[in-house]
Amino acid sequence: MKRMLGIFTLIIALTIPTLVLASTWTIDPDHSTVGFKIRHLMVSNVNGRFQTYNGTINVNDEDLSKSKVDVSIDAASINTNVQKRDDHLRSPDFFDVAKYPKITFVSKSISKGALDHLQVKGDLTIHGVTKEVVLDVEGPTMESKDPWGNIRKGATATTKINRKDFGLLWNAALETGGVLVGDEVNITLEVEMIKMK
Repeated sequence: MKRMLGIFTLIIALTIPTLVLASTWTIDPDHSTVGFKIRHLMVSNVNGRFQTYNGTINVNDEDLSKSKVDVSIDAASINTNVQKRDDHLRSPDFFDVAKYPKITFVSKSISKGALDHLQVKGDLTIHGVTKEVVLDVEGPTMESKDPWGNIRKGATATTKINRKDFGLLWNAALETGGVLVGDEVNITLEVEMIKMK
């Protein structure tokens, strides 16, 4: 009996440090933004965002490279403040949301970058096509407790992609030369996270 108690105590002792050094955070959609910017008519930029998404960040405080990020975005929730344009973006010409309802990002590695930045490499899936991208992450910030006792952190992540790499090929030529829609998409994520209890 004493031997079993000793083994049980040892297991607890080995487990506790692991639990202390790991934490799980969820993205708070009420205080976060999944945004993008793309060239229009070769003269200006159109900004848009996705309004429905969720994500989990599992942080390993002992070895940050072992942390994981998993985000899922509802493609149909795209919003550029123009209904006709948003409907076109949801159509088979672009996201084809009926066939490909989700945009996902799953991290593969996390490393330290310049200053207070992290480099988060992972698989981004859009329109059924998966490509590896690197998010440049500023942060995360220090922890802060809100008035309801929740622990929060924030971070800003940016990356650039070519939409054609993901099969979003539709375009229209302009009489003056050039095209209606640019290929390069600038993505910015303003993320506020809540620590799971």
